[in-house]
Amino acid sequence: MSSVQSTALDKRQGFLKIVLASPILGPVAALLLASIFFAFATPRFLSGDNFSLILQQVMVVGVLAIGQTLVIITTGIDLSNGMVMALAGVLIASFAAQKGINPFLSILVGILIAMAFGMLNGALVTGIGLPAFIVTLGTMNIAYALTRIYTTSTITGLPKELTFLGDTFKIGGTAIANGTILMILLYAVTWFVLKYTAAGRSVYAVGDNVEAARLAGIKTNRVLVGVYTFAGLAYGIAALLQVARTGVGDPQAGQTSNLDSITAVVLGGTSLFGGRGSIVGTLIGALIVGVFRNGLQLMGVESTYQVLITGILVIAAVSVDQLTHRK
Repeated sequence: MSSVQSTALDKRQGFLKIVLASPILGPVAALLLASIFFAFATPRFLSGDNFSLILQQVMVVGVLAIGQTLVIITTGIDLSNGMVMALAGVLIASFAAQKGINPFLSILVGILIAMAFGMLNGALVTGIGLPAFIVTLGTMNIAYALTRIYTTSTITGLPKELTFLGDTFKIGGTAIANGTILMILLYAVTWFVLKYTAAGRSVYAVGDNVEAARLAGIKTNRVLVGVYTFAGLAYGIAALLQVARTGVGDPQAGQTSNLDSITAVVLGGTSLFGGRGSIVGTLIGALIVGVFRNGLQLMGVESTYQVLITGILVIAAVSVDQLTHRK
């Protein structure tokens, strides 16, 4: 091999290493390409109000995806988050609107219940050694049943304390939802914890190799229970955002949110093999889904085809993850 060919090969390998080391490059490119396409396809796409609408549409799933990201980094998966969110949302709305309980206390109780489900998931995964898929499938059905037992009716007449996050304020003529700001703050806090704290490094270590992490002195069971409990906190906050955005407590909410959150995480470049991923990538993944659905809706494409395209995106993202893992 000539020196020129060797240099070219080294450059290609160097570029490949950069791509593999930065899993968010692909999602960022996908988001930019999708935005450029819809900008040409429909003139209404490029407007501040439309971008604000996209953020409002993804804020609930985006917060759910925060918890899902941490679980997947530890090689787990959480199928229960949508139903846990629905249960917490119904209880928050019912306690405040029907039971006369202080709205802030109602919010606290709903979030604590969501966290209890997360802690239960973590305890079953670590204590009994059950697969996360089976555990969260079971708790998903439990949360769904408890929601339906509690009520099958939509709860209305919510106090303003529960709908505040759905209110908007103006920036340069564009309406921004309070819940959008909360979502971004949650991502910022989670990013800081994962990147700059020992707890965050432990999450990645457990996901990369749980036995090696244990031998290195990391209390792996405590980390896993903490991850699932924190995920429950995210689901409780997502429940509050769902209630605020819709203005009701809906027992039918969240039935596909678990799949939507997994989609956002996978599109964001987090590996299903664990130990590799980025919370920033998850936000980008959620925005990719939001941009595609918004753009296709503006183009008049039926919702069935929107789901079809989302499914294709998920398969493509997982395929890239598989190839990256082999490399």
